[in-house]
Amino acid sequence: MTEDILLEARNLTKAFGGLVAVDDVSIKIRKKTMHAIIGPNGAGKTTLFNLLSGVLPPTKGEVYYKGEEITKLPPYKRAHLGIGRTFQITNIFPNLSVMENVRLAAQAKGKDNFKLLRRADDFQQYIDKAEEIIEVVSLKGKELFLARDLAHGEKRKLELGIMLACDPELLLFDEPTAGMSSEQVPELIDIITNIVHNGDRTAILVEHRMDMVMSISDIITVMNQGRILAEGSPGEIASNPQVQIAYLGDLYGELA
Repeated sequence: MTEDILLEARNLTKAFGGLVAVDDVSIKIRKKTMHAIIGPNGAGKTTLFNLLSGVLPPTKGEVYYKGEEITKLPPYKRAHLGIGRTFQITNIFPNLSVMENVRLAAQAKGKDNFKLLRRADDFQQYIDKAEEIIEVVSLKGKELFLARDLAHGEKRKLELGIMLACDPELLLFDEPTAGMSSEQVPELIDIITNIVHNGDRTAILVEHRMDMVMSISDIITVMNQGRILAEGSPGEIASNPQVQIAYLGDLYGELA
């Protein structure tokens, strides 16, 4: 594996009974890039994403992170290696404040992860880190709000903050704008772009909003019927005839 490859999948296959959702897929994720995975409904992109993040075990194939095989590692062990992910459905502690959500995530990554019964003030380093992250995800002023009382877009920001508190090098975004109104999306796009490009991080993105994918991605992998159909820059993907045929309909218009 070359030094600039952070994550690599080799010949991944996932079968559910007689249905092969991912069929012999190999993909390389280069460091410090925003790599999007797109495809029509049923193309296998979400299954591939879940194989890369450890949510699903492959039927065949391997996954490597920094040259080490991680195929059988569960998501929580991958998180300790520096791999973080978001979900289509927000994954937060609804009855805790914004500050507590982020602080506990930072504490879980640190050496005090089992010392949960001490006073919160005893962990000033985690509070300081949480404050910095809360500002990065544009939730400053909402520190004491209960997570359940946040608007949906704010919950998305909080989930991103929780992931950042674990200091991941590789960020996995599973439709981060799901359920958000069109007015809320641009700010979240700016936050994600700044985190990746200004923080020397790498990101894998599964997203159905093609305007977002085309505007922020460095590399796009297109899947169709469980296989990789095409891969390249946004410009190359937009002008690819095979991709246009696969996306006949509304998405074709967006790509064209």
